[in-house]
Amino acid sequence: MKLIKITGLLLVLVMVITACGSNDDREAKMTEEAVMPNEPQNVNNASMEMPTVSEEIKEIYLAGGCFWGVEEYMSRLVGVIDVTSGYANGSTENPTYEEVIYNGTGHAETVHVTYDASQTDLRTLLLYYFKVIDPTSLNKQGNDRGAQYRTGIYYTEEAELPVINQVIAEQQEFYTDPIVVEVLPLDGYYLAEEYHQDYLIKNPNGYCHIDLDLAYETVIDPTKYPKPADGVIKEMLTELQYEVTQNDGTERAYTSEYDGFYEPGIYVDIVTGEPLFSSADKYDSKTGWPSFTKPIVAEVVTHKEDNTLFSKRTEVRSRTGDSHLGHVFNDGPKDKGGLRYCMNGAALQFIPLNEMEAQGYGYLTSLVE
Repeated sequence: MKLIKITGLLLVLVMVITACGSNDDREAKMTEEAVMPNEPQNVNNASMEMPTVSEEIKEIYLAGGCFWGVEEYMSRLVGVIDVTSGYANGSTENPTYEEVIYNGTGHAETVHVTYDASQTDLRTLLLYYFKVIDPTSLNKQGNDRGAQYRTGIYYTEEAELPVINQVIAEQQEFYTDPIVVEVLPLDGYYLAEEYHQDYLIKNPNGYCHIDLDLAYETVIDPTKYPKPADGVIKEMLTELQYEVTQNDGTERAYTSEYDGFYEPGIYVDIVTGEPLFSSADKYDSKTGWPSFTKPIVAEVVTHKEDNTLFSKRTEVRSRTGDSHLGHVFNDGPKDKGGLRYCMNGAALQFIPLNEMEAQGYGYLTSLVE
């Protein structure tokens, strides 16, 4: 009986050792896995797809020249979870950096952007993307030349294509030359070597053709603020508001409720609701009209030469509503840029800071606080 018990005990010990291995073995394996280079991601292989944390996690692949700057820039955007650098849409598998540069593999230096769709969306990311590329430049960005530095948007879901095409169509209006950004389904993505990942964090003075500070500039999506039909505008505005915004009128000085008003909040186009000015940029110009040193972002207003009243002035109009707002002059505070945006209060609607979130302007609260 003792022999049987001893034999059984030895068998159990052998099974435990075989199944678990020693602590040294497991630590050695963990160390080996930790130092192994990243394996290439080929998203065409279903078994290698990245796991999704929730339905809100989305992805897009963007080529914008040297991936060092694009990776760091995109990683700074609100809602972005992770960004990696790699090679996409080439003719070979598992390419090295040298092969991409010298062997004509057809790959583009590309970044894989993973983002939380509850915090941002594809359209917003693309608007930021177009801020830092020259979309009319073929196979070159910044100081870099070659097909590997081409611009491209590579998608993994067909449903994303209409959004991509819409953004490109809108961007084309800003350029005389045609946009040459490549738009294709993703056809293979392979992680670049480890030293390329987070390169500008590891090398703060490294080369970058992108102004990274643009990641902190506000992007206001014009499609969210469409202009109503004229009949609707007449019904929603007072006679003075309609005269000012639609017929280029001017309210009398010192009559606006916003003259001498400095509560925290933003001022929007009364016709469309598009954000125009922040209370942080409002000041007392002593002219009798609400005055600001600058708009929230430059693109929300347009400028037009005005030769009426026997003088040459610069008229200011809203972007999506094309509402007449007022004029801009060069006699503003010098320490704030020297401009005075002299606006008609009748063209504006004030949104208090404590109501911005509820009214859909929560993404702009940092410009007021």
